[in-house]
Amino acid sequence: MTENTTTTPPEATGEQHEFSAEVGRLLDLVVHALYSEREIFLRELVANAADATDKRRFEALTDGARALPDDAKIRINPDKDARLLTISDDGAGMSKEDLARNLGTIARSGTRAFGEELANARPEDKPSLIGQFGVGFYAAFMVADRVDVISRRAGSDEAWCWSSTGKGNYTISPATRDRAGTDIIMHIKEDANDFLDSWQLETIVRKWADHISWPITIVKDDGEETSANKGTALWRKPRGEIDEEQLNEFYRHVSHNFDTPWATLHWHAEGMLEFSALLFIPGSKPFEFAEPVRESQIRLHVRRMFITDDAGLLPPWLRFVTGVVDTEDLPLNVSREMLQATPVLARIRKAVTNRVISELKTRSKDEADFEKFWDNFGPTFKEGIWDDAEHRTELATIARFRSSTQDGWTTLDAYLERKKPEQEAIYYLTGDRTEMLPSSPQLEGFRARGIEVLLLSDPVDSFWPERLGVYKDTPLRNISQFHTDLEKFGAPEETQAEKDALDVVIPALKEALGDAVSDVKGTNRLVSSAVVLAAPESGPDLQMIRLMKRSGQQVPDTAPVLQVNPAHPLIADLATRVKNGDPVQDIALTLMDMARIQDGESPKDPTGFAQRLTTILTRLPLSDGPQG
Repeated sequence: MTENTTTTPPEATGEQHEFSAEVGRLLDLVVHALYSEREIFLRELVANAADATDKRRFEALTDGARALPDDAKIRINPDKDARLLTISDDGAGMSKEDLARNLGTIARSGTRAFGEELANARPEDKPSLIGQFGVGFYAAFMVADRVDVISRRAGSDEAWCWSSTGKGNYTISPATRDRAGTDIIMHIKEDANDFLDSWQLETIVRKWADHISWPITIVKDDGEETSANKGTALWRKPRGEIDEEQLNEFYRHVSHNFDTPWATLHWHAEGMLEFSALLFIPGSKPFEFAEPVRESQIRLHVRRMFITDDAGLLPPWLRFVTGVVDTEDLPLNVSREMLQATPVLARIRKAVTNRVISELKTRSKDEADFEKFWDNFGPTFKEGIWDDAEHRTELATIARFRSSTQDGWTTLDAYLERKKPEQEAIYYLTGDRTEMLPSSPQLEGFRARGIEVLLLSDPVDSFWPERLGVYKDTPLRNISQFHTDLEKFGAPEETQAEKDALDVVIPALKEALGDAVSDVKGTNRLVSSAVVLAAPESGPDLQMIRLMKRSGQQVPDTAPVLQVNPAHPLIADLATRVKNGDPVQDIALTLMDMARIQDGESPKDPTGFAQRLTTILTRLPLSDGPQG
């Protein structure tokens, strides 16, 4: 085969650029922290080459100038004498700007998170971090002293060479390439000789890239090229002809994971709609170093040809599902814009979604097995209760929750079986951390009356219960807003002393706290706590307000209600101080801060809170010492 590339040594001429500090740190992490997993560089570079070829084929559907050559493939050429390993493709290629943008920068948050995940990952998990963080190219520096990337954008006559030793800077200079595509030329390190062995390279390709649909060839020592992959459209084969090892290899290829899937869905739809699907639900939660992409990225193929991975074949709340859908019912030249308005795609989307839901319903009957799924993807799944009106109740039936009275996970149906005969609602409490919710003062009155409360700590939990509203004729109620329901289950009557205490304490607290509260009220829902915060009756609950503020949304600045426990000794003592004319400003502000802390917030003025608390503690009588 004629070589595609001729180039001038990059040291001779070219523009010098400094890596961003984040890239420099990233290169150090990849080279040193993943040293024992060096072969993974080949999987990442071959996958990048396949993606570039897919991209060019798709672009060619609307731009004939970018048409692929008939012999398009991925070529791996080891040169032992020159100590070079070259990976070439006929893909979309990169312009000068693309090279600088794609190979010279990376998100700051991504680099930091990548390092944190590496530090905490088990050895067997480390390879998957490369693919999941989108930094596969940099893995080349695990085996190379220098990497040259020569690329020519499809439709352009210009070629450019990006070159770096990974030591802090890179060079971009003009180059030549006979046709569009990219060459990655690695100057192999002295201790990486195995990666100049064609047999070793073939073994690695068969292990990690056997199912890539483009031909992958390896140049042997005699100059002949040999095929290194089968390139089989696995999803089109009957299930009985595919073994578990093949399925797992394909899953790892499309997902960039190294685990085994929790569930594999493989079926062929025939009749009014014809398509093949091979989908996987991962066995572990993916690493997300930035805001997660809220769109499904199932790969859509038309007659085996890759079209796009952003066709929205599954709703956002099933975005953890990965795999391929291949149909005969769409034209090959369909554009991404046309896809969104195509009735065929809408019917495929509906069929695929229903199939995944059916699988989850079936698997949910095995509690121990389903817990593995729920631990990984429960928060994402619950987004469907909010988003998906068609399946909302069905999803709520599958969903799992923590409870104030039960160990482990429970369901809404199980809750209904346990609720008190006179109980009219499903009660729940939202918060930031599951481990903190059981000790919340909001629960005290419900626990004292033996009423079960669901404990919800994921951000989406502040939204979906309101959207669901009612489950099997039973309303869902947030106990921070519907605490007056406790009166239906009986409550100790206030003594005259407690009523008298409230009569003097409430006005004093209102005056002392001012605009910090919208109201101060007595409550019978507390047992051991002196105070608790509540949302105004007409507004959203406090947890939802906090979440909306964190996300930058404009939220009406509504002050909370401070509720006080008239039976608590602290309130009785405060009443005595008010009657005696003692100043209570510091005590009132401290009570308010205590209520904020119990509700998961920080004091408005931490320094002031600390000073007031110090003053109060100083006034306490000294202890006589240890009692024994």
